[in-house]
Formats: sequence, structure tokens, C-alpha cells
Amino acid sequence: MSNPYGLERPEILDLAPPQPRSVEETGLPLGMLNDLALRFMYYGGVVSGVGLADNMGLPFSGVVEQVIAFLAQEKLVDMKGGKGFGRASFDYTLTERGRQVAREAVQRTAYTGRAPVPLGQYTSLVKLQMQETPVVDRNQIRNAFANLVLPPEFFDRLGPAVNSGRSLFLYGPPGNGKTTIAEIVADILAGEVFVPHAIEVDGHVIKVFDPLAHQAIDLEREPARPPPLRGSRMGAPLVKRSGPEFDRRWLLSRRPSVVVGGELTLETLDLIYNDNSRFYEAPFQVKANGGMLLIDDFGRQRVHPTDLLNRWIVPLEKRVDFLTLHTGKKFEIPFDQLIVFATNLDPRELVDEAFLRRIKYKIEVNNPSEREYRKIFRDVCGARGLRYDDAMVGYIIENYYQPYEMELRSCHPRDLVGLIIDVARFQGRRPALEQELIDQACRSFFVSI
Repeated sequence: MSNPYGLERPEILDLAPPQPRSVEETGLPLGMLNDLALRFMYYGGVVSGVGLADNMGLPFSGVVEQVIAFLAQEKLVDMKGGKGFGRASFDYTLTERGRQVAREAVQRTAYTGRAPVPLGQYTSLVKLQMQETPVVDRNQIRNAFANLVLPPEFFDRLGPAVNSGRSLFLYGPPGNGKTTIAEIVADILAGEVFVPHAIEVDGHVIKVFDPLAHQAIDLEREPARPPPLRGSRMGAPLVKRSGPEFDRRWLLSRRPSVVVGGELTLETLDLIYNDNSRFYEAPFQVKANGGMLLIDDFGRQRVHPTDLLNRWIVPLEKRVDFLTLHTGKKFEIPFDQLIVFATNLDPRELVDEAFLRRIKYKIEVNNPSEREYRKIFRDVCGARGLRYDDAMVGYIIENYYQPYEMELRSCHPRDLVGLIIDVARFQGRRPALEQELIDQACRSFFVSI
């Protein structure tokens, strides 16, 4: 297939949810769409039919025109003049009765984003997208980690974990690149997924799109010959389109990569309800669906690791999660991402064997050997424009690591070279691996000296 959009996975467009052609095909009750339209007009004043359709993320023909027709029939909106022909170009404003009904709609929820998609449609598309996840091979893994110094056996263990798309436990001493490894894994999982702006569950709105987690892709500039779309999804036929026309309640995004650390609590793993706006924010794991969720510094959160992991025993096993509305209603939602735990602590001291069994892949990221340490030092010097001197690196090891029985760390060469450059610049000298500069850098860096 040609790739005129520049997508890494152009076949993702085969899964594009089609535009609804009627209110029924949106999967939402007319009353919910009426309320959303009233809120837009309540906050925006005079709104054109085209503008209202754009705000709601729905086509005017067949959908928004039905909404306006109902509101007009109920004498909730007045039709003003327009700049073109047809009801789509007319301007609409609330009547006095319409403003009262709109205020009641705002009291129910203040949400004014794109119309949500029903939970069932969201679940179906998430499952379809994960079936399309590409498989990586040994060469791709090695190329992705070309800038890191890692033992060969590391790649043989990491590759299957990435392809599993399930769960991965990275553990080992601090400063050896666990977070960097997870970030590179996110890059390996390149590609695109469809993400809804919001989901509807039992009449409630759950906001999913997060600009910090989802990098939207602009397909507005149509290519001369777009790729054909095939197949059928969610009961509605996909047809070959003249442009990137899909349900605008969804956006095409780079695979999400969500990173959470010490701020993670049990509360943030469930729906977050705002009493003022009266709609929900999706938790981290929902925003990460289709991509990766990294729990960094695992074991240092404000919740006990056992409690946190017990919360995810079922999701890790079944790939579904259960969330709770403030009404008490529980519902099932996909838990479909690669979840990575990164910790400096001993996993056996964090969780019990039963939970570790549910985390399919456990990979230890050890301290570098002396040979690997020297290689890292050489690479860092090359990147920072310093001439590498193996004898001076030996001097560091013999005079600072060995006497104090300090362990080699993969991050130390980067930090030490940075300090050497800082000292040299302060002294007005050219940075170099010279004993005087090395001594000053090491005395500043190693607190045990």
C-alpha cells in the first residue's frame, strides 16, 4: 500500500471509524446530543450550523440538522440569517426558553468538547487496533538500542517482551538506563492509533484525549491519491473515500506513551470526577491504551506496591479493567497496552510470587562491566567533542571506584564528562580528560569521597 500520509502504519486507516449518517449511527441518544448543542450555544451565543457541527465533531447532514430541527420544534432555538444557502450556513441562537433549558443541561454536565463515542464502539476499535500491532525482530531491537551499551543477551530477552504487548518488569541498580530503555521501547512501538475525544457510559462523559499523552496527526491536507480503505468495522461498511473522512469524534494519534511516577495513587487508577464540571477524566491506563504505560520508580509511590499491584491482577491477566462511576455503576473497559514497571528495588521485596507470575517478563538491568563502562565513556566523549583517553578512564576507576568500593553505573560517564566540561569552562580551559579536571569533577560528583 502506498503511504501518501507519511504514516508509519498506513493500514491503520483501514480501521477508520466511518462518519455517522444519522443520530442512530452515533450510538448516542438524541437528548444527549441536544444537551451538547445547547451548551455550545449557551456559551458561544450565535452559532452557525456548520460551526456547531464542527464543535460537536459530527456531520451537519443527517445528524446535527436533526438536532437543530428538534430544538427548533421545541422552540429552544431561533434561526437567524446566514452567509450562504441551506440550513448549515444559517446562524442559530437560543430563545429565552432555550437558555433556561441550556442552564439545566449545564447543571447536568459542563462538558463542551467533541461528542463522545459509546463505550461499545470504543471497546471494539481498541481490540481491532491491538490486533494490528506489528512484530519486531532482532535487528530492529538492536538498531533501536544502537546508542546504548548493553550485553547481547539483553536483546534476546527484551524482544519477546515487546512483541507480547503485555507486561514488563525492569529492575536493577539506579543509573543504568531503565527509564531510557522504556522510552526506547515506546519508540519501537511506533505507529498510530485512533483515540476518542471522550467516551459515553450510561449517559456520563469520560474525557480521554490528553495532549500530554496523545500526539494528534493532521490529515486535513489530502494527498492526490489517498490509500484505499477496505473491510467493515463495528457494523458500518467502510468505503473508499476521496479524503481522510472518518468519524471526527476520534483523532488519529501517535501511539501513546504515558509515564507516571511518585504521583500515582489508587485514586488516579479510577475515573476522576470533577464536581464542578460534572464529567470524568480517564485514568492513566485508559489514556495509554494502544501504547505503553510506564510506572517509573515503582515502589516509591504514595501507595503500597502490593495494593497497587493487587488493583491490576485482573487487568494484567484478562486485559480488561473495571472502572466505577460516582453512581456506583461498574463497567468493563479494555486494558490493552504494554505496561512497564521500572524499579531500583528488589522485586521480591516489593510483591509476592503470585503477582510476579502475572508479569510475564522480568529483565534485570545490571551495572556495566568495566569493558562496557569504558565503551560508554568513549561514546560520551565522542558525542561531547572530547578526545577519549583510556588511561584517564583507568585512572578514574583505580582512584575513585576501587578505593571506595563504588559500583560502576552506566550514567556516570555522561555525568562526569558534563562536570569536566563545566570545570574547564569556568577555568577558561579547553575541556579534556586531564587529571586535574578529572579530580575536581570526581570530588564534586562522588559524595562518599
